[in-house]
Amino acid sequence: MTTPIEFYFDFTSPYSYLASEMIEPLAARHHRSVVYRPTLLGAAFKVSGQRALTEIPLKGDYSRRDLARCARFYGIPFQIPAPFPVGTVTAARSCLVLQRDDPSLAVPFIHRLFCAYFVQGRNISEGGVVHSVLAETGADAAAVLAAAAQPGNKEALKAAVDESIARGVFGAPFFFVDEEPFWGCDRLPQMERWLASGPF
Repeated sequence: MTTPIEFYFDFTSPYSYLASEMIEPLAARHHRSVVYRPTLLGAAFKVSGQRALTEIPLKGDYSRRDLARCARFYGIPFQIPAPFPVGTVTAARSCLVLQRDDPSLAVPFIHRLFCAYFVQGRNISEGGVVHSVLAETGADAAAVLAAAAQPGNKEALKAAVDESIARGVFGAPFFFVDEEPFWGCDRLPQMERWLASGPF
């Protein structure tokens, strides 16, 4: 039995959004499933000493150009939203609640929330926006948000973030294929070769 591809992402990461539009077809081509693992890049940046790419002088200007070019290259709708970046704690906690309590809605929620931010320009740091996207996904939005605010679910996200850092996740998107780590959309071709023909 093959293991799933693990996909660590942050809802505020534009490269995570682009990867989320490509990873499932890639996985299916190699008879794999995808496990989505929400994390918080801010916590990883504190450990690694990094900053959000778009906030780094010189690199920031390039990254905005690169993001738009990558989206055009892959044929994925995209815009840099405003404000950007934003906090995604509520969104990540809500994702974990769905993964636990209503897993059939978790992946549709992930896709809809990414779209809300990077296509529609809605501020996903706002609870009202997360509520709307949950409802659009078919979830009981009020119940999910109430659960997400409970201490146990806050602790669950903290544990998930700590676990990601312990595994070496320092950015997003970050993937594990049979425990081999791959960082970034530009590693998807390497991942595909790895899946097709094994380690190299």
